[in-house]
Amino acid sequence: MKNTISALMLSTALMIGAGTSAFAQDKTVKIGNLTDMSGLYADVGGPGSTLAAQMAIEDSGLTKKGWKVDVIAADHQNKPDVGTTTTRQWIDVEKVDVVVDVLNSGVALAVKNVVTEKNAIMINSGAASSDLTNAQCSPNVVHWVYDTYMLANSTGNALVKAGGDSWFFLTADYAFGAALERDTTAAVTKAGGKILGSVKHPLNSSDFSSFLLQAQASKAKIVGLANAGGDTTNSIKQAAEFGIVKGGQRLAGLLMFISDVNSLGLNVAQGLNFTETFYWDLNDQTRAFSKRFSERMKNKQMPTMVQAGVYSGLMHYFKALEAMGGNPHDGAKVVAKMKEIKTDDPLFGKGEIQPNGRKIHPAYLFEVKKPSESKGPWDYYKLVGTTPAEQAFRPLSESACSLVKK
Repeated sequence: MKNTISALMLSTALMIGAGTSAFAQDKTVKIGNLTDMSGLYADVGGPGSTLAAQMAIEDSGLTKKGWKVDVIAADHQNKPDVGTTTTRQWIDVEKVDVVVDVLNSGVALAVKNVVTEKNAIMINSGAASSDLTNAQCSPNVVHWVYDTYMLANSTGNALVKAGGDSWFFLTADYAFGAALERDTTAAVTKAGGKILGSVKHPLNSSDFSSFLLQAQASKAKIVGLANAGGDTTNSIKQAAEFGIVKGGQRLAGLLMFISDVNSLGLNVAQGLNFTETFYWDLNDQTRAFSKRFSERMKNKQMPTMVQAGVYSGLMHYFKALEAMGGNPHDGAKVVAKMKEIKTDDPLFGKGEIQPNGRKIHPAYLFEVKKPSESKGPWDYYKLVGTTPAEQAFRPLSESACSLVKK
């Protein structure tokens, strides 16, 4: 009997050892960049996010250490059903471990359910909805870069304090727009401002005339643009045609990217205030990365904060995998390791991933320069103020996430 027990124990030990060895030797990773490749957000993420992922692979040094790391990309067309179908195919057939970018909150909230069900990972740098790390949080999701709470908290508060105490919203009619208007409304009213009205517009609109006329008629001091990408640039261009700013109202781009300012040009965009968490010209490290990125982009574009977030998020993901000695292909386990390790990279600096999956770092309030203030291509922003990481995002004490211990 003793011999039999000893043999069983030895056999079990050998099996455990073999399993551990197999895990340690599994050094394969597959990344899926799920983004808008051809629509109104293509310059914000798109092929630039794929390049950022490739640069993260190269800079991590993993391939030189024997790892096999691949990246593939797909266009979700800003449709949640396309996003979820693609994600299922990727995980089940292509063996994708981590989905990145995921511009569009409607798509991201749907994809979040798939990666949770399949125990994969989503490192989201593209979608804005703060619900991803609040009421709809997941142990398989990390939300990098920005969210609607942070944007509202920074831009909304600053403008109310500067005298912009009455607001009217032009809001994109889907999950992102609703979340941004909701969070900005809360920030504005908390700061003592009031909301005079709002109007919803379809995604990817070309004609904002009726919406802008309603904003003009409201006589609100601030017209808050709760939209993004091409919708933001089109609404700003058409607002100029209607003389909204000349008439005394101010435009607040609640979510803007450097690609938007480039599209508008400084003559139109000058004086706009908005919040970002990354700008290519912040310091020597951001300049060095951005120069390398721009040289490899067909249009020589500087990286947006979404593209920078793809790079930064993956660099931290790779650190977690190395710390684990291999890829367990267990999304929740890897995300837990990512939360254990303090974040520190050249683009966003030092920070951390909170229990709800929210990556925190400073937020910067910028103002677009006048043409006379710009010293050359892509020299568009001047820094107005900085919100420390611990103040920029939703406090854990206010969190509705089930992962946060009360």
